Parts: sequence; structure tokens; C-alpha cells
Amino acid sequence: MAEMIQLGRTDLNVSRICFGCWQMSANRFWPTVDEQKMQAAVREALELGVNFFDTADAYGDGHAEMLLGRMLEGVPRDRYILADKVYHHWLGEPGSKRVGDLSCDYILWECEQSLKRLNTDVIDLYQAHFYDVLTHPEETARAFEKLKKDGKIRYYGASNYNAEHMRAANRFGHFDTLQPRYNLLDRAFEEELAYYCMAENIGVLCYSTLECGLLTGKFTGDEKFDDVRGIMASFQGEQFQKNVQRVQRLGEIAESLGKSTTQLAIRGALEHPAVHCTIVGIKTPEQIREAAGAMGWALTREQYYDVRAAMA
Repeated sequence: MAEMIQLGRTDLNVSRICFGCWQMSANRFWPTVDEQKMQAAVREALELGVNFFDTADAYGDGHAEMLLGRMLEGVPRDRYILADKVYHHWLGEPGSKRVGDLSCDYILWECEQSLKRLNTDVIDLYQAHFYDVLTHPEETARAFEKLKKDGKIRYYGASNYNAEHMRAANRFGHFDTLQPRYNLLDRAFEEELAYYCMAENIGVLCYSTLECGLLTGKFTGDEKFDDVRGIMASFQGEQFQKNVQRVQRLGEIAESLGKSTTQLAIRGALEHPAVHCTIVGIKTPEQIREAAGAMGWALTREQYYDVRAAMA
């Protein structure tokens, strides 16, 4: 059985592993998508009790939403919970230039497009993907509140907001969740945002839990990348080499616990008291099975601090 949790102050009862769909965005971030394996992974997730799926209109300019909607076709709607995001307004056809937009009119219009692509009547959690410096937070909140009143969304939240963004947003609206970047290599979330979220009972679903696969332990430090990792600092030069050494130390601890490096990396993030769920990017049934193995057990305090020391 999957490990379940109430997502902050919402009534969403979600699995602590959230199936991340960024990997479905073939035409902008990733070279290819094996739809057959991805379809099998979605079905495997449901069988394992993973009921939480996170996507965004920006992932392939709607492509990921369409794929996920197709892959969930025929599944009873009460068996899964959808998180989606809005912000990137593409100027023309998909694949064209994009600009940030959290204006009221755009959010209302784009939500309708996302609902169609996802083949659903309601989005359980609709999130501002980034903070829009040109839109007053009152206007953004007004759009989300209308969507909620109209039954198009159940709850709304934000991704990539800092603590001041969240405070301003919740001065005008009711942002129930936050999706921050957080993993054992990047713990900036702990400095301020985590405290805000705990104090306000904000549901936290963190992303980049495995740092695009770096925390799985599968790299030697000599690899070159032709996908999004090719421009990420954590995969470059001396920093990449140091990160691989850290992950190797993590792997030694994982082996002593009878777990994989991947499972320990996920569990390490889940142990933080502010974190409700970790989003794990999935491409294959094998990957979701391994990720699901991070649920249902816990680290002792000593083990947890051993993990942090290994990543120093």
C-alpha cells in the first residue's frame, strides 16, 4: 500500500510519491518520449497506490497534458488527483516564444485549454508556475478564486515562489500549496520557505527530488548530455564530479539499509517535516516501482543526519 498524507490544509489525500510528468514534454526539454513505456508507468503507478500526478501546460506546450489525459482515459476520476500549472503564455503556435502571464484573463482562458487537454472537468490543484512581476497578486488570486467558485479547480497554490511571494499571494487569496525545488543536494528551501509553510500549514510537494537523475547513483561524472541536463550547473565540470562523489557516499548508506540510492534520496526529502510529497519524474514502470519503494518506512534521527553528512 502507498503511504498517504493529507496535503496541508486541503482535503486532498495524496500518495507521498507524486508522478512527475515533465518527462512527457518531448518537443522542448527532452529528445524523445516512449509513450508505450510511459503509459505502462502510469498504469503501474495506479496499481501501486500512487494517485497523485503533476503536470503543467508548459511541459511541451500542452503536449504533456494531452498525453496524461489520454493515458488516464477510462480510469475512474476519483482514483487520481491532478496537479497542473499555469504561467507560460506562448505567443503563437506551440513551440513559439513564451512570456510569463498570471493576468486574470489569461489564467481563466488557459485553464479551459488545460481542462480540454487533460480530458477532465476539474483540476484538483491549479498552481501558478512562477511569480509574474507584471501582475498584481490580487488579480492572480481573483482568477483562481473564480475558477474555484465555478468548479473548474478544487484548490490552488504556487510553484517557485519565495516566502515573500507567498505572503503577498495569501494577503489577497488562499494559496494552499507550494511546489519548491528541494533535494539532498539543494536544500535552500529549508532556510525560510519551510518555516513559512509549516507555520501556515501549506501543503508542500517538492520537485527535482532526484536532481534529474543525479541522485540515483547511475553517473560516473564523465557523462555528456544533449538534453536539459547539458545546461544544469550540477552536471558540469568539477561540480558534477563532486556531486557524484556525494551520491556514492549516499549509496553506501543506502546499501547498509537494504535500499537503493534512489529510494534513500527520496526518503531523505520526505523526512523533512514541511514536506508532504516528493515529485519524481517517471519514464518507465521500473522507475515508478523503485520510487514507490521509498514509501512505508522511515529513517532514524541518526540515519538522517548520516545522510546529510554524506552530502556535505
